[in-house]
Amino acid sequence: MLQIAFIRENQEKVIKALAKRNMDAKSVVEEVVQLDERRRATQVELDNILAESNKLSKDIGEMMKAGEKAKAAILKEKTVSNKEKSKKLAETADAIAAELTEKLYTLPNLPADIVPEGKTPEENLNVFEAGEVPVLHEGAQPHWELVKKYDIIDFELGNKITGAGFPVYKGKGARLQRALINYFLDKNTAAGYNEVQVPHFVNEASAYGTGQLPDKEGQMYHDATDNLYLIPTAEVPVTNLFRDVLLTENEFPILTTAYTPCFRREAGSYGAHVRGLNRLHQFDKVEIVRIEHPEKSYEALDGMVEHVKEILNELKLPYRILRLCGGDMGFASALTYDFEVYSTAQERWLEISSVSNFETFQANRLKLRYKDKDGKNQLAHTLNGSSLALPRVLAGILENYQTPEGIVIPEVLRPYCGFDIIN
Repeated sequence: MLQIAFIRENQEKVIKALAKRNMDAKSVVEEVVQLDERRRATQVELDNILAESNKLSKDIGEMMKAGEKAKAAILKEKTVSNKEKSKKLAETADAIAAELTEKLYTLPNLPADIVPEGKTPEENLNVFEAGEVPVLHEGAQPHWELVKKYDIIDFELGNKITGAGFPVYKGKGARLQRALINYFLDKNTAAGYNEVQVPHFVNEASAYGTGQLPDKEGQMYHDATDNLYLIPTAEVPVTNLFRDVLLTENEFPILTTAYTPCFRREAGSYGAHVRGLNRLHQFDKVEIVRIEHPEKSYEALDGMVEHVKEILNELKLPYRILRLCGGDMGFASALTYDFEVYSTAQERWLEISSVSNFETFQANRLKLRYKDKDGKNQLAHTLNGSSLALPRVLAGILENYQTPEGIVIPEVLRPYCGFDIIN
């Protein structure tokens, strides 16, 4: 959530920055400023009445001691009137504050200066590319055919049990999935990330804290009975570990990693671009989250990008890194880099990771602060990245490592799998 003081003092800057997201924010920003002015004016009026009431209470006490009961009675009537006024003003102030918060929730984060202009994914900036695209044998197949051939993932069985987008992993497919999870976690912990296991359901406050609500409410699975949400990413519960926390500067940086299943209702069901593992309602992901001092967060973002690059280099998959344009960035992000693996069998790029800096946007919602050298409370910066999302990584391995003899396992995964080939 953007800070109201910043919006109030930088209205034109905010409107211009959000225009890079292709958002005309002028009317919302004006409403926010007007509501803030009303809230502050109401609060001043309330504070004045409360101050007057405190003074009246002291005066009444002195009059009673002096035996001036008649005068004290007149002042008591004034305190009764003030009490009624202060109650109404407090209710008005709360109502305005609630309306202001709802308006603030509709404003996405401001893009960083280096975010490119653009409205569509085609306008994202390709900033890095690595790895060799393999030359596949004649008759090479996309992964949804390969998994049938080798009986390692069953989409129809998952559909019978639950519905489309909930696959069943079998045999070597299940073992390869587990191998990837363990490999990713080992890479992350070796890089200094502390592993945690977190709940797969979160409450409403947690979903608001990281920006999933209200922006992505329709994409989340919701249990109405207990008002809990299935997590769309481990970012939500992991980052909320630090909700309402006041840190000291020497606690930075805080590095955390977690494996969780992820649940998203947004998955489509038509066309090759959403077939098989390309888009699922339930999938596995290993996440990294960092809590950083504001002066160090962009250096940390670069380090996270290098970390994901190292993993993909070890998997020997062809990949590229995109700096997302304003129109393609997530709601809470100030700057995002997307990693995409090239699928030779599908002849297309598959997104497998997003690494983002949210600056103070999430921290403001979370009330995640630190005490600076002057003893003042400041908002921390939060960052997160997929390290990695499994479905499309798995799709890339199955398709790019296929041979006439079977699917060769990347060398770095063989100690985790216990086998060298799927055949």
